[in-house]
Amino acid sequence: MKLDSKIPEGPLAEKWTKHKFNLKLVNPANKRKYDIIVVGTGLAGASAAASLGELGYNVKAFCFQDSARRAHSIAAQGGINAAKNYQNDGDSVYRLFYDTIKGGDYRAREGNVYRLAQVSVNIIDQCVAQGVPFAREYGGLLANRSFGGAQVSRTFYARGQTGQQLLLGAYSALNRQIANGKVKMFPRTEMLDVVLVEGKARGIITRDLVTGKIEAHSAHAVLLCTGGYGNVFFLSTNAKGCNATAIWRAHKKGALFGNPCFTQIHPTCIPVSGDHQSKLTLMSESLRNDGRVWVPKKARPGLKAKDAVSIPEEERDYFLERRYPSFGNLVPRDVASRNAKNMCDEGRGVGSGLAVFLDFADAIKRDGRKTIEAKYGNLFDMYKQITGDDPYTSPMMIYPAVHYTMGGLWVDYNLMTTVPGLYALGEANFSDHGANRLGASALMQGLADGYFVIPYTLGDYLAGLSSEKIGTDRPEFKEALTNINATIQKFLSIKGKKTVDQFHRELGLTMWDYCGMARNAEGLKKAKIKIQQLRAEFWQNVNVLGSAGELNQELEKAMRVADFMELGELMIDDALNRDESCGGHFREESQTPEGEAQRKDDLFTYAAAWEYKGDNQPEVLHKEELLFENVKLTQRSYK
Repeated sequence: MKLDSKIPEGPLAEKWTKHKFNLKLVNPANKRKYDIIVVGTGLAGASAAASLGELGYNVKAFCFQDSARRAHSIAAQGGINAAKNYQNDGDSVYRLFYDTIKGGDYRAREGNVYRLAQVSVNIIDQCVAQGVPFAREYGGLLANRSFGGAQVSRTFYARGQTGQQLLLGAYSALNRQIANGKVKMFPRTEMLDVVLVEGKARGIITRDLVTGKIEAHSAHAVLLCTGGYGNVFFLSTNAKGCNATAIWRAHKKGALFGNPCFTQIHPTCIPVSGDHQSKLTLMSESLRNDGRVWVPKKARPGLKAKDAVSIPEEERDYFLERRYPSFGNLVPRDVASRNAKNMCDEGRGVGSGLAVFLDFADAIKRDGRKTIEAKYGNLFDMYKQITGDDPYTSPMMIYPAVHYTMGGLWVDYNLMTTVPGLYALGEANFSDHGANRLGASALMQGLADGYFVIPYTLGDYLAGLSSEKIGTDRPEFKEALTNINATIQKFLSIKGKKTVDQFHRELGLTMWDYCGMARNAEGLKKAKIKIQQLRAEFWQNVNVLGSAGELNQELEKAMRVADFMELGELMIDDALNRDESCGGHFREESQTPEGEAQRKDDLFTYAAAWEYKGDNQPEVLHKEELLFENVKLTQRSYK
């Protein structure tokens, strides 16, 4: 299989403009003849469904929550990047492009990333027009703050709830199209399979999560906007319901999976407190604008936050400021995470030993409590409610945790997967962030894909496709329905002795220990065997209570965890293959004398795209070579 990224020819700054002109169009009257399925209604899905409905297409939108407002996009707290240069501090589209390419450790496509930087400026205008209440300066202009990996202020924000406010904007646009009759919403409905007719994606199979009813839906194209797969690690900052089922089932139908081992570790997370937890809580990266990260210079086991206040300055190690003076506490997430882990490995961690301090004492002294409260008040309140400590009077404790996934379905420049008519948007695809996503770029990509990319590129595909509708009585739909029902009955018939969560927790611990912040060949091979054994036990010994024809969250979880196990094994294979350190993926065999990540550009300057070959069969690796014509590949340095 030859991978064609469809990146346009010509100068970088002109690629997207020329490409839009060369794309085929569907005239307004004909748009009404086409049906589009959108799975997921977070920022990417809601913006895509609203935009396509506005254009005149007939859209069916599916979400497993009771409302699109509950999509996990609301959890992105800190902000959204855009190259507006309102601060007049030297930002530009090219600088945003360069920072994103460099932050991803040169493992993303130039063409895609430049387009992302270009359309970022339109996103802010769109959201302001929708009424998103971005923070403003005294004079009324939109405010900006800095995020990791940049030396300019380009992050627009709405206090500490930017994702929620942006989603409400997209949700209002979506509701407008629902009221107009152009979008039909299917809440509490989960996609379980994609249906191919004559090699093209023409529909999906769903399960009503309240009644258990299995149904088929047909369309002319299918858009997957279902987020990432961080919950393969069990403990992550993702909502408990986030899963990989939609993209994994699409993968098994022929969509190649890009860079599955590329997962992002976020440095600013509330540390693990015990086995009772089902997820972890993120503290926004925006806090590193004013918070200083430190540990004691000498080990102080069990040091509590309230006691840290009395430790004098000369006994504190502000290790990010010491090691990376140019960027200080605003180094990219992978650098901050790895250094925090190193401090804890040295025995200088605080609290449980797996935490470092994030301290706001200097900022409060400099700017006053009211200023800090205006920026981060809801985040501080959330931290106090969870931990009992008050960040206004003592430092926060933070530790890295799994957050975002840069891997996802492989897509070309038009966001189409290797299955014609099947698209992946936002975190569900692999395309824009390389080996490490810079903070505040997830919201940017989701809205770029939904508002400003897919409305153009989808039309190009549909213009060459007959508008004739197909019925769900075709044999391809019937076969898919039969297979799904058989799988569900298999789950319910096992009657084993272990719960789904027990298997999931064991899978997650294996992934974190061997394919998390640091990895080596020996550990990855060990993890592969462990996961294979766990999968075999799962299908013999899981206990799924209840029945198919009812609300059954254990059945939902069982289907998702079965997919996580298969995906986890592919992540291990991908990590084994990529014998280099890059971005957030520290291969212990590949590091500089200073302990920094060491890329191997002569061997691994490609995107890995894996092809499914059948149950229990090894997947086949395809490589998309990455060409860098506008940036020079250098060792990343934030010093």
